[in-house]
Amino acid sequence: MKPLNIAVIGGSIAGLTAACLLARSGHGVRVFERSAGPLAGRGAGIVTHPGLRSVLTRCGSPAGAADLGVTVEGRRVLDRDGQVIAERSLPQILAGWGRLYRLLLDALPSDSISYDTALSSVAHQGDQVVACLANGCRVPADLLVGADGQFSMVRSQFLPTVAPAYAGYVAWRAVVDEAALSPKTREAICGHFAFCLPPGEQILGYPVSGREEGIEAKRRFNAVWYRPTPETALNALLTDTGGVRHALSIPPGRIKAEVLAGMRADAERILAPPFTEVMLRADNPFLQAILDIETPTMVPARGVALLGDAAFVARPHVGMDVTKAMEDAAALVDALDAEAGDVGAALAAFDRRRCAYGAAIVARGRDLGAYLQAQQHGAAERLAAERFRSLEEVVAGTAVPPDVALG
Repeated sequence: MKPLNIAVIGGSIAGLTAACLLARSGHGVRVFERSAGPLAGRGAGIVTHPGLRSVLTRCGSPAGAADLGVTVEGRRVLDRDGQVIAERSLPQILAGWGRLYRLLLDALPSDSISYDTALSSVAHQGDQVVACLANGCRVPADLLVGADGQFSMVRSQFLPTVAPAYAGYVAWRAVVDEAALSPKTREAICGHFAFCLPPGEQILGYPVSGREEGIEAKRRFNAVWYRPTPETALNALLTDTGGVRHALSIPPGRIKAEVLAGMRADAERILAPPFTEVMLRADNPFLQAILDIETPTMVPARGVALLGDAAFVARPHVGMDVTKAMEDAAALVDALDAEAGDVGAALAAFDRRRCAYGAAIVARGRDLGAYLQAQQHGAAERLAAERFRSLEEVVAGTAVPPDVALG
């Protein structure tokens, strides 16, 4: 197979995975990341699935399960008083986003990523696709991979009608060192994937490793609190201390004091005590709007492929966005290998394989979030979505392996 010259737009998980696998398959790869330097994960946690770990191994990372994250043996649900009302055995490995990112960055061939390099547009020139960069450079390639996230510049050029859709609720995310929590709270939730289901809302959390750059650090507890919120209230919530309105989330330390105070007062009022403690002790909780994105194709133009959040964004209940992004990258490389580098044939096969899967993941996320979304609608819709709030549905369906989630 003739090696291809490939430009990857976006240097997060999807882009790094694609670059690692493409390089190991013998292609010339260059990653263009608009941020000024390596990315920070804000301490966010992720659920790892077998597919994620398999692709990570293919990328050349030596990290085993113990190096990747924390293993929990099962799940539990707390009532408002903090009593355990349900438990289920389900071993899983839970990792910090920053840890996975660093493993992929370390596996990337040296000098193959350019920072502070934003994309302006994509053009075609003969048989090649050209990345037109904001600095004026034009980078011709045999294949351009759009791995530039949910506000993808690549997607917006070719699929301008595809836009994020607000789901009707927001998520507060908080990460706290386990050592900062009381013994009672550590006993209640820090060894489990834990849930609490206040009326109309949901909070979950799990432990994650404190290792990002291969250095042992204290374990942390990662919590996500879903809260139904009218779209009319988003302007106030997503406007930061400097008056800037953010489209998705506010960077740590820039949430308005009155918004933080309101969240913490509500945590004391409605959450189980262990989760209340997490939300009160978090130094830099951050807030994000929950969105859906679904594309009709992952190959929006000749020689162009979309990966990860640039193509599909499922609600976080599925716990599949990172795994899906990495498996997208692996499927693209597999298609190129199978078609001996015939880009057109490979992209057609890739689209057939992954587009339906991405749509199924988004649909599953909508099901799991139906109860939360319904809180903004009438009584009939709330009643119809009630089954998605059941303990069995939430505990068995949230962030489970894909064959279970979609089965």
